[in-house]
Amino acid sequence: MDTHRFLTHSRQDPRVTRILAAALEAVEPGKLVRNYLLKNPLPEHKTIYLLGIGKASEAMAFAAAETLTHITDALAITKHASGRNFERVAVIEGGHPIPDERSLAAGQSAMEFASRLNEDDLLICFISGGGSALVTQPVENITLQDMQSLTSELLSCGATIDEINILRRQLDRVKGGGIARATKTHVLSLILSDVIGNPLEIIASGPTVQSKTLREDGMRVLEKYFLHPTSNIFDAISANQIPFDKSIEERVQNVIIGDIQTAAQAALTQAKQTGFETELLSLKLQGEAREIGLQMAGTLKHAARNKQHPFCMIAGGETTVTLRRSSGRTGKGGRNQEVELASVYSLDGVKDVLLISFATDGDDGPTDAAGAVVSGETSRRAEMLGMVAVDCLSRNDAYTYFESIGDLIKSGYTGTNVNDIILLFGF
Repeated sequence: MDTHRFLTHSRQDPRVTRILAAALEAVEPGKLVRNYLLKNPLPEHKTIYLLGIGKASEAMAFAAAETLTHITDALAITKHASGRNFERVAVIEGGHPIPDERSLAAGQSAMEFASRLNEDDLLICFISGGGSALVTQPVENITLQDMQSLTSELLSCGATIDEINILRRQLDRVKGGGIARATKTHVLSLILSDVIGNPLEIIASGPTVQSKTLREDGMRVLEKYFLHPTSNIFDAISANQIPFDKSIEERVQNVIIGDIQTAAQAALTQAKQTGFETELLSLKLQGEAREIGLQMAGTLKHAARNKQHPFCMIAGGETTVTLRRSSGRTGKGGRNQEVELASVYSLDGVKDVLLISFATDGDDGPTDAAGAVVSGETSRRAEMLGMVAVDCLSRNDAYTYFESIGDLIKSGYTGTNVNDIILLFGF
């Protein structure tokens, strides 16, 4: 992997870029799929079909088609198609993070693909983060516009991915086991997790996992965030009760093949080999991005005073951002950039430290950045350019702040997708 893609103004140390690269290489989707298929026998089958849903689905489907020589047909639905052609693998794009007309068409294609298989076929699914938006088939009386409006509200109010996907499973035929219900064949689902704790029904809203979500669960999310959806959404959630299908439990196998633990452990191993003292912090970080930023800054300051240098500590998870509209305008950014912006003042003047937070898929919010970097000099450098962290934070404008000082991480689309990674360095 080209480590130059991780360079910023404050991050030039090749040891750091190699650690970041090691994390991403460990969760390269194609490698994970090949390793699984080469080490594990497949269920009995007459023919094999491949169906990928999520940001990493293209790489996963291509790897399977290369490894298994007798694929009949394959479909991968992703966010960014590489443009690469592979025989028998069709690749289409859906909308993300808000579902769009492409997502609607992708949902129909996915359901039709699964429904035409016979009982003696084998359907290998590749599920990864982002699938909830990329593929949609709203239930009766729910429109695409309904789904778009609700998704936008949930993303801006600070709802967690667990909470967002509770509602998605109740309003969408693909989710909550929809692909499994659409077919009669055996399903092997290989899953790259982007959700804390790897709960199967939450990852991409569980297209091959029976939903245990109750109507009361959806109502609690609406009440918690004071959401007032259209009457048809309210009615659909009120009426939602998907019956349990015992046959799905018997013919569907869901397997996690990679997650944040995989990436973090690889980064720690690389850091240790490079001479850093290492420590794994929590991989279950959740909550407001700005609060996690303050927490990580405090941890780094304490370590800078008390730990042996050089050190590398790693944390991970997925934070949320509640948009502040009190300033009359909203800026540009993502949860990782906001984590970093919130840490700026706490780390001001602390020598020889770096705090790095980035999205493993390369997409942090609706921006072309994966995250950002903060050092003890960030505040001074930014203020020389007229950028004040607290002002930018008040309007969720982390992107503008870090772009001005050259400390956005612009890795480009990575092709994988596990949780966000936060690295704390002392030199």
